[in-house]
Amino acid sequence: MFIMICDGYDMFMFGAIVPSLIKEWGNSAIEVGAIGSYALIGMMIGALFFGPLADKVGRKNVILACTIIFSLFTFTSALSNSLSVFGVQRFIAGIGLGGVMPNLISLVTEYAPKKHKSLFVAIMFSGHPLGGVLASVGGLSILPAFGWRAVVFIGVLPIILMPIIYKILPDSPTFYVLKGKTDKLVPVLHRLNRDEKYQKGDQFVVPTKLTEGMPIKHLFKNKRGVSTVMFWIASFMCLLVMYGLSTWLPSIMQGAGFALGSSMTFLITLNAGAVTGAILGAGLADHFGLKKMLLLFLCLGFFTLISLSFNPNMLFLYVLIFVAGATTTGSQNIVNAFVSQYYPTEMRATGSGWALGMGRIGGMLGPTLGGALLTAQLTLQLNFLAFAIPCLIAAIAIVFVKEKNGQHYSAIQNEIAFNQK
Repeated sequence: MFIMICDGYDMFMFGAIVPSLIKEWGNSAIEVGAIGSYALIGMMIGALFFGPLADKVGRKNVILACTIIFSLFTFTSALSNSLSVFGVQRFIAGIGLGGVMPNLISLVTEYAPKKHKSLFVAIMFSGHPLGGVLASVGGLSILPAFGWRAVVFIGVLPIILMPIIYKILPDSPTFYVLKGKTDKLVPVLHRLNRDEKYQKGDQFVVPTKLTEGMPIKHLFKNKRGVSTVMFWIASFMCLLVMYGLSTWLPSIMQGAGFALGSSMTFLITLNAGAVTGAILGAGLADHFGLKKMLLLFLCLGFFTLISLSFNPNMLFLYVLIFVAGATTTGSQNIVNAFVSQYYPTEMRATGSGWALGMGRIGGMLGPTLGGALLTAQLTLQLNFLAFAIPCLIAAIAIVFVKEKNGQHYSAIQNEIAFNQK
């Protein structure tokens, strides 16, 4: 969760410093919005590359490497003297940001209790919008006094704490077994269950094996192809809305006549709703089913964004922005949990990485779309309608996901076969 907070801070602080970048370097809103997409291009590459890599070399090594990458290059981006140099630094940082998220999701899924997997993923993932809240607070408190560079410098924190992260963070238990590293697994099992008397000489077995060749092709085997593509579409649409709103909401509200302070408060409200929606939605999904809750959240997100376009009174406006954050980011969180539970352990990081990687294309378009809308000086109704329609498209995609072909069903068959053997 701490890594996700830093990830979220790193990503969302860009929205807080956008006006300062435009003022200092004199670039247009579209140019600055494109720079926001550079980080998302890096995130797409990171997710597509580091997801499959982790299924081969382990989650922990990839998580640590990616955390160092995004933390280091966020710090150095504060030393930039032009928008182009800043954009290159953001691109490299994005590679680390993109690689760390699917592996954290996969790792938490593997350690979480069966009945609360979605909730555990949500609690961890809620660090992402919580980092957005901290970025907004940083924008309000640090930016006026010390400038945008001070807001960015804070991104170095994970590197300072890396020794603690290295010591505490475990790798996948299945990976330990498949690689024969039971000496590292036993201490982790003692942390989980002190009543069991595990010893370093114990032998462990799991009813699975490492995938041969490229793990990506396995996402389309055993009738998973249609669902895989639908997950990609849903993630694309959710991240388009999520990053588009987080980057441009303050500017959209300023364009509607609100002061900068109020606009930043709207961003805090959006991310506070995101934290609440991520945890609440996942808890309900564990009880009522992932697919049902995801469809409900996406439909609520659509109607909430449509309602925002009618410029309601101030109190109702804050409520709607809170609900918009809860349903849009909450939807992406449920997608993450859905994907991580849909695929078997041996391809889980690959499935999560490619869903998020394809989703990053939507994330790239989000800031660019927001910049184009702002430059075109459209009405408030059209601005929010542009972010509402993707929620509806995502809901249609989820309808076509075939749950019976997922990991839950195949895991039962594997367990039966393994016990018989």
